[in-house]
Amino acid sequence: MKSILLIGLGRFGRHIAQELNELGHQVMAIDSNEDRVNAVLSYVTNAQIGDSTSEYFLRSLGVGNFDVCIVTIGGNFQSSLETTSLLKELGAKLVVSRAERDVQAKFLLRNGADEVVYPEKQLAKWAAIRYSSEHILDYIELQDDHAIMEVTIPPEWMNRTIGEINIRKKYNINILALKKDGKLDMSITPDTQLCRDESMLVLGKYASIQKCFRL
Repeated sequence: MKSILLIGLGRFGRHIAQELNELGHQVMAIDSNEDRVNAVLSYVTNAQIGDSTSEYFLRSLGVGNFDVCIVTIGGNFQSSLETTSLLKELGAKLVVSRAERDVQAKFLLRNGADEVVYPEKQLAKWAAIRYSSEHILDYIELQDDHAIMEVTIPPEWMNRTIGEINIRKKYNINILALKKDGKLDMSITPDTQLCRDESMLVLGKYASIQKCFRL
């Protein structure tokens, strides 16, 4: 369980607060809008109304005591930048800030952010990859050229073993798990046989996955 300071309770911030709560983390939520703060009271540990660009206010929160500080302010980049910078100056251990464009990410990283997230850009890429192919069921980008994908099993692989297909040698792709009825089976061996009603989680370079599954 981690202690997390979440600043900015728009739609993105509220979704993060809900997910963190379900994962069992302690969340202190901050926003300057009273209605937004009231909306998250049922699923955060604590919440306060305040101006995150105020050094006095942030200092009163003891930002150095939190494991992670997440800045999800949208629509006001100046406030996001000032908040990010102040958090680092006040001793925040890890600052993760939201960006909408590459130029914003550069400023945030130069002014205190340890990491930057692009919710709109990342979702757009996920949706483009997910829905432009009939074979991809889910997608996680690891680096610019590597990914984990959940893919349907090609018809020609049905009832064959992983050893027979030899996907790793042919395409330099690793099969991480099989998924059936929403449950993962990670006990993969060369003798594991592929079935019609399963999907696979595979890891590899995006170009290799494209070639292997003809995406």
